[in-house]
Amino acid sequence: MLNRRILRIKAFKVLYACAENPDLTLKEALDSLEASCEATRDLYLYMLELIPALTREAARRTEAARAKFNPTEEELHPNLKFVRNGVAALLEEDPDFCKLLEKKKFSWDQNDAFVHTLYETLKTRPYYQAYMQEEGQSLAADAALWKQVFTQELEDDETLWAILEDLSIHWADDLPYVLGSVVRTLDEMGRTGRWNYPPLYQSDARDFVRSLLTAAYGRYAAYYDLVAGSVSKWDQDRLYTTDIVLIAMGLAEAETFPEIPVRVTINEYVEISKYYSTPKSRIFVNGLLDRLIKDRVAQGIINKTV
Repeated sequence: MLNRRILRIKAFKVLYACAENPDLTLKEALDSLEASCEATRDLYLYMLELIPALTREAARRTEAARAKFNPTEEELHPNLKFVRNGVAALLEEDPDFCKLLEKKKFSWDQNDAFVHTLYETLKTRPYYQAYMQEEGQSLAADAALWKQVFTQELEDDETLWAILEDLSIHWADDLPYVLGSVVRTLDEMGRTGRWNYPPLYQSDARDFVRSLLTAAYGRYAAYYDLVAGSVSKWDQDRLYTTDIVLIAMGLAEAETFPEIPVRVTINEYVEISKYYSTPKSRIFVNGLLDRLIKDRVAQGIINKTV
């Protein structure tokens, strides 16, 4: 589930915490990294549970309308296409999914106001209305509808971000990545008719990120001195911890993984700097990391196989 891009971000955040609190041990750092990784998959489960939650909200509204003292013809004979969508049914009938939710005590009940508002919004969307008007029902069409919900309604929802921040310190920053994971799951469900619990790491990703953090943690003091010694004394007072940590991560990756091209490493940490550091950090990180890596290649400290 977790690719190297998001793992680099997680390792960067842990190393930043270590830079701010030098008393953190390597074991504590690695434990924090593991907890952060597991939290991403937890958020995936929680967001996937929004599908049954919204479907239940629609069913509840439908039944309430039918039970009115004087219901309209439309309320007596509602369009049940959304209520009967196959994606929600698959998830609610999947024993593994249900056991995981129960084990982790994940539910949208405590945030039912958000579910209510989201359903009201959904009903106004042209893509939802088009779905409801189409004849017939198929799992592929149901999955396509949910893909639109997850791509169009959630990433910029401030209420959702506030909910996630309250539930976990790890969750808010992971939302865009998790929404992409849910969309990929919906593609697979639409094709296969099954839900599979994704493995936490892709291929050798766990070994990669633990080795990366271990190297950056162990050499951080040396990397700090290297960065400080590469700028003027005046600029030393203006160095940002985030930039130093990013450069330390890049140096550790360049030294530890000979199979990763230098340009890939530099591009990855420049990209991270755009979101977690200052507007000028991109240029600073790119230029200094490139120069320091070239120097260490010339010294034989960094040896690349590509």
